[in-house]
Amino acid sequence: MGTAAALEKLVPVLLAFGGGVLLARRKTVPAEASKVFADYAFLFAVPCYLFGNIYKSDLGALFNWRAIGAYAAAAALAVLAIAFASAAHGLREPRDVALRVMAGVQVNTAYFAVPVFITLFGTAAPIFPVLLFQVCVLSLVVISIMELGRAAAGTGGPGQRLSRAVAASLATPVVLSCNAGILLNLLSVHLPDVVLDGAAFVGDSASPIALFALGLHLGGTGLDVRGTSREELALIAFKCLAFPLLAWAVCGVLFGVRGQWLTYLVLIAAMPTPQNLFVFAQRYEVGVDLSASLVIKSSVVSLLLLPVWLQTVAS
Repeated sequence: MGTAAALEKLVPVLLAFGGGVLLARRKTVPAEASKVFADYAFLFAVPCYLFGNIYKSDLGALFNWRAIGAYAAAAALAVLAIAFASAAHGLREPRDVALRVMAGVQVNTAYFAVPVFITLFGTAAPIFPVLLFQVCVLSLVVISIMELGRAAAGTGGPGQRLSRAVAASLATPVVLSCNAGILLNLLSVHLPDVVLDGAAFVGDSASPIALFALGLHLGGTGLDVRGTSREELALIAFKCLAFPLLAWAVCGVLFGVRGQWLTYLVLIAAMPTPQNLFVFAQRYEVGVDLSASLVIKSSVVSLLLLPVWLQTVAS
């Protein structure tokens, strides 16, 4: 795929994202409204999209275990690399290390990867297994470290706090919709067309609204490039460059993943740091300013690099 073709495919992404930035800058739409749009996408539209598409999918083709195992191996190596680098730079607090691991390894699926994949490939199905792996494995590891490392937080002992956090993570609409779609698919439960049509109607709005919300947020907060610290630069470079390259090497060379699945996995790895990083930072009172900056700046860098990755991997 040439550069021009790659850019053409990203025009809808740039239009929705840029429209949000422009309207927020002109104060036509208040930047604070980004939370409303984002909540609609994350809590309602994206779950509807995921449920309907997983329910109708061929799970045997969707859960390509070699591809998913390869991605998990690449993610595990990335976790170790960030953990060792953090320790080498003097970080000893487990919550600080866990936050940086999340920033460098987890990807923005609901707000960024889903709309981008819909635009590029007409479907976000390849993201579903990675999303489940991310929520049910990576997020639970981060939550465990955060909860056990937080002193005198909440009521009850560490075990109770951890179990509540895990339950809350698994009960999010995105995870519930994925699990419900898989269960009903496996049980061959027939759903009326009106239900699936309704889910598709709402789900189709997830892509533009999620990107519009991200643009509104960026347009309202601005982008302080000059104030970017070396640590921010290092984490953004790892997330947007090193992790996709690592995924390419591990999945393609070590595990022999080829074709479209290799393209999918590299592009997923190239997605920006998730917005949940900022939520976790606020909840556990660690690296709040760092996390806010990483979410915004990695989103911009990832958007700029997408044509490069798309052309390179798909060629």
